[in-house]
Amino acid sequence: MNDLQVPDDAPLIVVVEDEEHLAQGLLFNLQAEGYRTHHESDGDAALQYLLHPDQPIAAVVLDCMLPGADGVDIVRALREANLFTPVLMLTARARPEEVLEGIEAGADDYLPKPFDLSILLVRIKSLLRRTAWQHTQDASAQQSEPAAPPSEYAFDHRTIRFDELELIAPNRTTHLTVMEADLLRYFTEREGQIVSRKDILEQVWRVHEDTDTRAIDNFVVRLRRYIEDDPAHPQHLVTVRGVGYRFIASP
Repeated sequence: MNDLQVPDDAPLIVVVEDEEHLAQGLLFNLQAEGYRTHHESDGDAALQYLLHPDQPIAAVVLDCMLPGADGVDIVRALREANLFTPVLMLTARARPEEVLEGIEAGADDYLPKPFDLSILLVRIKSLLRRTAWQHTQDASAQQSEPAAPPSEYAFDHRTIRFDELELIAPNRTTHLTVMEADLLRYFTEREGQIVSRKDILEQVWRVHEDTDTRAIDNFVVRLRRYIEDDPAHPQHLVTVRGVGYRFIASP
């Protein structure tokens, strides 16, 4: 495949995929959308490149199953190194445990295989847009003029800073993934209302209703570790049996 002509200052997308046919298709279409690309097919080599890139990386499209280090190991290593480059993880539809592991490790978004190319491109644009918002806020904070306060939600001595992907709690600040921030925003905007698993799948995660809902349940368990005094007995993010969840700011 011949590389398309892409500007030198275009965002760089790293594709980590060992299926050659799929990888080449992704590279071609990403270049057609105006992105620069870099491809790795081996997990160990990909991890070394991502930890020590030769140029800034805008986002990573990361397959879960790889020779060498797998996708979960890679994203976990990046987060442990305090590298929060947006990661879109590709998972096999028949393996919902991959989704859960990827979320737990710190992936920002996921897409089950087989996927529609247009959806993948939209997901990447969404991740890049969130990064651009953060950079804009960082720049505004350095100007002499008072910057508009970031989008926040405060409850029970905690503050969620959605655009900065942070949750500030007593004695702890937690870095949120895009998926975590988006779901917390969805819950807080509907404070007191029942949010169904179907709503989460379709409105927040943008996947079909037939996706395994265990991903949601395990994801909520993770969020409770951030916002609850006693995650085993939640007061803020409570289960509505057989339906979904309700967020309560002041129990």
